[in-house]
Parts: sequence; C-alpha cells; structure tokens
Amino acid sequence: MDAQEWDDRYRAQDRLFSGNPNGVLVTEASALEPGRALDVGCGEGGDALWLADRGWRVTAVDIAPTALRRGAALDPDGRVTWTEADLSTSRPAAGAFDLVSVQYFPLRREAGDAALRGLLDAVAPGGLLLYVGHDVSEVPADSGFRPEDYYHPADVAEQLGPQWTILADGTRPRTAPAPPGTHHRHDTVLLARFTPASATTS
Repeated sequence: MDAQEWDDRYRAQDRLFSGNPNGVLVTEASALEPGRALDVGCGEGGDALWLADRGWRVTAVDIAPTALRRGAALDPDGRVTWTEADLSTSRPAAGAFDLVSVQYFPLRREAGDAALRGLLDAVAPGGLLLYVGHDVSEVPADSGFRPEDYYHPADVAEQLGPQWTILADGTRPRTAPAPPGTHHRHDTVLLARFTPASATTS
C-alpha cells in the first residue's frame, strides 16, 4: 500500500485502531528510563501517546496524514513530534533515539537493505530496538499477503552485528485481542540493545 492507499484506509473509518498501546511495547518499555523514542508507523498515535505519558520525547512517523492529524488532535500540548514521512525513502536521524519501536510495520525487503539499515542506525549507543510482527504462520494461505516480501523480526536479528546484544528473539502469545477480521494469536518479537565498544567503555 502506498501513501494514498493508507490514507484512504484511515479516512474510511472514524478510527482504524483501538487507540491503546501495543501490548509488547507496554511489556518491554514500562520499566525503561525515558529518553528519546522513535515510533515507526505510528498510526493514530496509541503508542506515541503512551510513551509521552511516561516522559519520553517521541518522534512519531507515519505515511498517512489522516492518521497523524488524529494523533495530534489527542496531543494538544504537543508532547509528540508528528512527522509525515515514507521510511522506505526517508531516513531518521542517525544515533538519535534511545528506543526505536517498530510495531507491525510493513517494511518491504529491498536490495541493500537501505531502509532497514536506516532504522538500525537511528538507535543511539546503549539504546534499544524493539521490532514486533505478527506470527506469519497464522496468516491464511489465501490472504494475498506474501510474508517473504517483508522484513520480520527474525530477519532483522540476522542483520545485527557484534555491536548488538539480543535480549529477546522469539514468538509469544498476544496480550491483547487481534485486530478485527484477523486471526493473529501470537507475536514475533525482537528486542536488542546497541552496544558499540565506545558505549561499553565510556
């Protein structure tokens, strides 16, 4: 789906998603010390606002302006930086974020992995990458979705070099109901910390 298709999808409903934060984010980030966070594919802002409520300085990025407007409407104090961008072509600032949260974001595979590398490079020394997807084994064969066209947490784990420490990499039951019309019962989760030598010796 391109930007217009995503925006049309949001405009077709008063609210596309629940507005609640994603369960894996709540599980993994509740005890973290707040810093700077990048919410990738933020949608209507449930995750971004939850992080902001806990003191994070959040940059929320999405391709759909309607979704961003809805998020901003729930953020009258402007705690979140709402940013329209296509992360397949626009790279976030390198080394700028203590948490890069990628929740069910459909990032297409590409030769050279430039977009994925951009997300990894956005993690600051000592920061965390939280990359979450649906368990693709639960996707119906006749859905028209081709899992092999997209990056999944296990694929991302394979891209991480020795400067990363993997804290979680596996499948776990969902902590919230699946989106309407879907059958997702499990999430695949990668949590990794960027630990370059300069960060571990400083």
